[in-house]
Amino acid sequence: MATTPHHPVDIVDVRRQVATNSPNPLREDIIKGLSLPTGQKALPTMLLYDEHGLRLYDAITTDAPEYYLFPAEEEILKAHGDDIARYMHAGDASCVDNETVIELGAGALRKTSHILRAISHLIPSPMASPPVTYYALDLEKNELERTLSQLAQSELGSELDGKVVTKGLCATYDDGLAFIQDGGLQGRDNMEPVSTDFRDQYKVERITNARDPSPSSSHSGDTEVTPPSTPGSERQPFHLLFLGSSLGNFGRGEDATFLRSLPLEPGSGNTILIGLDHDNDPKTIEAAYNDPKGITRDFIMNGLKVAGRALGDENLFREDKWEYIGRYNEELRRHEAFYKSRVEQRIVDPSSGTEFDFLSDELVRVEVSHKYSDEDAYRLFTESNLRPVHRWTDSSSRYSLWLLERPQFMFPLLSTPTKTSTPFGLPAVQEWHDMWAAWDYINRRMIPSSMLLEKPINLRHICLFYQGHIPTFLDIHLSRLLEEPHTEPDNFKYIFERGIDPNVDDPSLCHPHSEVPQNPEDWPSINTILGFQSRVRTRLVKLYDDIESGKIELTRKIARVLFMTLEHEAFHAETLLYMLLQRAGTGTIAPEGFLPPTWDVLAESWDAATEPASPTVTLGPTTVTLGHDDDEADDASTDVAGHAFGWDNEHPQRDVQVEAFRISWRPVTNGEFYDFYTNGGKNNEKVQYPGSWVEVDDETRVRTMYGPVPMKIAHHWPIITSCDNLSTYAQVKGGRLPTEPELRLFFDRFNCGYEGGANIGFRNWHPVPATHGLDSKGGKGHNGGVFEWTSTILDKYDGFVPSKLYPGYSTDFFDGHHQVVIGGSYATTPRLAERRTLRNYYQHNYPYAWVAGRVVYDL
Repeated sequence: MATTPHHPVDIVDVRRQVATNSPNPLREDIIKGLSLPTGQKALPTMLLYDEHGLRLYDAITTDAPEYYLFPAEEEILKAHGDDIARYMHAGDASCVDNETVIELGAGALRKTSHILRAISHLIPSPMASPPVTYYALDLEKNELERTLSQLAQSELGSELDGKVVTKGLCATYDDGLAFIQDGGLQGRDNMEPVSTDFRDQYKVERITNARDPSPSSSHSGDTEVTPPSTPGSERQPFHLLFLGSSLGNFGRGEDATFLRSLPLEPGSGNTILIGLDHDNDPKTIEAAYNDPKGITRDFIMNGLKVAGRALGDENLFREDKWEYIGRYNEELRRHEAFYKSRVEQRIVDPSSGTEFDFLSDELVRVEVSHKYSDEDAYRLFTESNLRPVHRWTDSSSRYSLWLLERPQFMFPLLSTPTKTSTPFGLPAVQEWHDMWAAWDYINRRMIPSSMLLEKPINLRHICLFYQGHIPTFLDIHLSRLLEEPHTEPDNFKYIFERGIDPNVDDPSLCHPHSEVPQNPEDWPSINTILGFQSRVRTRLVKLYDDIESGKIELTRKIARVLFMTLEHEAFHAETLLYMLLQRAGTGTIAPEGFLPPTWDVLAESWDAATEPASPTVTLGPTTVTLGHDDDEADDASTDVAGHAFGWDNEHPQRDVQVEAFRISWRPVTNGEFYDFYTNGGKNNEKVQYPGSWVEVDDETRVRTMYGPVPMKIAHHWPIITSCDNLSTYAQVKGGRLPTEPELRLFFDRFNCGYEGGANIGFRNWHPVPATHGLDSKGGKGHNGGVFEWTSTILDKYDGFVPSKLYPGYSTDFFDGHHQVVIGGSYATTPRLAERRTLRNYYQHNYPYAWVAGRVVYDL
């Protein structure tokens, strides 16, 4: 029996609404699961969490130490609760007001108490109207009344008084979330329904309703473009808690579908805190679900009584005819709980008379608990349109809490290559929408109007140039391809056709380009450019429509133009950002709509990270394959499916012999280079002050999009500096920079990639420390989110053929001054960073691009 609460508890009972509007969903699920063929039968996991089941689960967490998930999660919340609460409110930690926190599957609230206490610490003093409302969502009303009443009467209840008001939401996950999204809490907490399909929302906003002013309009008639408002920015703050590794009860794929359905508005500052169990040792996992006291068995077997009760007879499933079986499925990385029929038997539904037959030893699955490797977790979050903000792990590294948000934009996982498809083939139209979301965010949200005519880097163009260059480049190539007129007059094309190339830093080495206006008043206005951009984008979407309808036959040439123009835009997005980095904190607007870093929390976790036993790894001798076959001579072919495109310096495929060498497991860090620079390196005429550093109040700081941060924050990050600087550093250390084949070999062996959590594709807006996999079998890591220098000079090689569509792409830089760089930075799109054959290049003394380097030692 539930304890009668001493004080009334406010509970919103969504079950009553469901009961009056639809059939009993639990009964339907039971019938459906038992009707499956032998070997496939299943009962819904929901059966385990009736009032008695919740009490038994609570007993597991208190009396079964083998069940490590609960104490691991509680350890994290105890040790890091305040940091978690601060990070949840990083967008505006000083203003916790009119906020709703909803916990899915709240249970006994023991762990929740730590996060509620931490949130209350953000509120200076009690208020007449508490600024935070917490809703515990769970299935059983009596349990909600009991646990919430106990919380109110506890010492914590007094701490929360006037700061956090606690309420209940009696519902299943689906019904509760639907109730919230439909505005069910409106009037209670001023919650409003939100839209979560942000990609379609972006498509409509940017393509269908894009502003389209006349290109001939005068400057005086133009109005300043106001950056799009952050979706949900005027809504009340909203945070979800999903603890206890409950997400693991969903099937693979179903977990992502569920997370996508959550009412988290893009760019709003809303967050979700999720607990995930790691793919730990199988024996440890099996012991966790089969404690010697038999509490887990009682918990599982109670589900049979609930199933019988739902069908009309609590004793329908006689316990003496069933037993609990738990096992860990290593291949699927999940623990599976079954009811095993001890005998051949028949169960008859009392209401309908339907008969269900079971063989002796037949298994009926009732619960799965998926475990998540790092790759599983990052894949899940990306498929769920969620960005990992921070991760906390328990002291035994068996369990993690992840704080996530739905960002303003993000890039999906790349598809798995097959014989008929490749992520590096013809771009899908959705790839353009994703790229445009990023491009518009950078140009319209991060550059104030006062900076449009400025040059953050002297030898680059003004910021406004790039906004016109991208649609102009696309328009020129579409016109050539389709043999159609340009969207704008020739003078517009003349201004924005090429301009200064970001690879050239020495004016004496500049190559011929179109001239640009010298006076501010001679530039087209921003509205004129955006109108042009809109029309060019519409033109591109029409080409896709014509290809799909069969009006235009798809050839490799058409696909190549689309690949080239998309990747050109992606390259320039990164160029523009490292330009803007030079003005971060003094002009450039920090990335709004993404939770800003809580630097001290991040630094603490970075300082605590372990490193490999050895600073280097030995590789080779071996043969390394570079490049791939992509001959423009075949562009008339209609064989497009499965063909991977690349720039001219990627073709053809070729093998290179690599001798044995020793290479550092991570790039040189800010801290290492700082020690080198301050201990005599700065007196070496070959060493220049890194462009990624800046002096603030006589202190060396590292530039970020959020402004300069102290070296103690960024000392583990890879140093971003010129090839010359890193080459000198390597020589002093007795080594050298790697060749392209050597670095390629290292990446092939140890790089985890976008799917594995690499810091590319705007996972962060700053570098992070490199991670490693050198000490674990098959381990993978990443380099922290930077391109890397090689000692290989960009030049011709056997089989090289200049591009016909873009003749000067590579050949203009075969001048002996440009080094090959490979990999990708935190602002490189996955399509670029994940293409193994991609070769980028910069002048060896160029200090601004996001390129680092590691040291190689000859054997």
